[in-house]
Amino acid sequence: MTDELSAEEAIEPPPPDGIPQPQQHFRSRFGGLKGAIAPLLTTILAFFMGGLVVLLTGKNPIRVYKAVWDGTGLNWFVHVGHHSARVPFGTAHMWFPWDTASIAAQNLQQTLLVTTPIILTGLAVAFAFRCGMFNIGGQGQYFAGTIFAVWFGSSFNGMAPLLHVLLCLVVGTIAGAVWAGIAGILKATVGAHEVISTIMLNWIAIWVGSYLFGQGGPLQNSAQKSIPISNDIFDGAKLPVFWGLKLLQGLSIGIFIALAMLVVYWIVINRTTLGFEVRAVGFNPEAARYGGVSVARNYFLAMAISGAFAGLAGAVDITGWEYRIGQNDIQLGGSSGIGFIGLAAALLGRNTTLGVGFASLLFGALINGTSGRQLDPSIFRPDLAGNLTTIIQGLVILFVGLNLGGVWVWLKRRRRA
Repeated sequence: MTDELSAEEAIEPPPPDGIPQPQQHFRSRFGGLKGAIAPLLTTILAFFMGGLVVLLTGKNPIRVYKAVWDGTGLNWFVHVGHHSARVPFGTAHMWFPWDTASIAAQNLQQTLLVTTPIILTGLAVAFAFRCGMFNIGGQGQYFAGTIFAVWFGSSFNGMAPLLHVLLCLVVGTIAGAVWAGIAGILKATVGAHEVISTIMLNWIAIWVGSYLFGQGGPLQNSAQKSIPISNDIFDGAKLPVFWGLKLLQGLSIGIFIALAMLVVYWIVINRTTLGFEVRAVGFNPEAARYGGVSVARNYFLAMAISGAFAGLAGAVDITGWEYRIGQNDIQLGGSSGIGFIGLAAALLGRNTTLGVGFASLLFGALINGTSGRQLDPSIFRPDLAGNLTTIIQGLVILFVGLNLGGVWVWLKRRRRA
């Protein structure tokens, strides 16, 4: 029970030599080539196809990708020199290899701000996958966390800052868990497919949020009745910004919360009884039930935990840098929001801890690097650049579904035979 295959080995013994084991259903592991080669192959091919699209517009793909790279801020790590940085919680300065106030540093702050919720929504998809379920409801669960975080954050003025921000994070996490738990209960009791129920819950969350923050809504801004937007959360409900300026959307400690959740995900999946049961049900629910594992219980718990990750993503965004949410934010994010980007990150990362982390950074960098604020219009039109990001995300999902790594391994085996 100490490694990732223990649940599978405990339920079904390996097949005899020469007899391939049948695929039971769409599993979190997707089969094929293990390790990082298959995701890398998928990413390279997606960027290559994206480059062809850029070429069709009459632009140089290499130049465009170079400009996107510079806009991500990841080139900050390349520029090593003699600089200084302020010691945290003090006024003293110390030597530091990178310039913490450069344009690249500011770009990197924005990239990490975008990456933070993608990590959490990616974990929301990955955890459900490990139980054999396809959580399409990350966007609705994200909105549930967002709505409750902004509601509690704009209430209880005067509460101790630490308690206030913790309250927002906890309430947002619980809201996401409850929202996803509805789909888990339906799956466990009446067998309702989680894809259908989570999609419907997405739209319910979107239209409930539109009502709450729309004109005349109960959570609309109390001072600006003509604008369909929420009240700002109080200062005590805001996460501390440790890099950059708060007025310029500096990087908050939310990134460390996301990284901590990656560790929590790994521990729960690989080092707990719950994780063993979740993987057992995901591998073969009938065999797990025969072995004494409650399949219905694990369906509910897996969906609730998945929703907790997505709800936390919404709460971190509100308390970390958005501080408010509007009706347009909810409606525009309904079809192509952060929850669906997390889905791509989980697929590309093969539902592993490191895979989800690096895939989230990739998509966060793409979103920030192709934004109109970063990309020079003379190099590539920013409105088309945003579509380029969507194209690459779609290609990643397509190629993962095609299982290019598995095809490559199959061809190698055929040649050997």
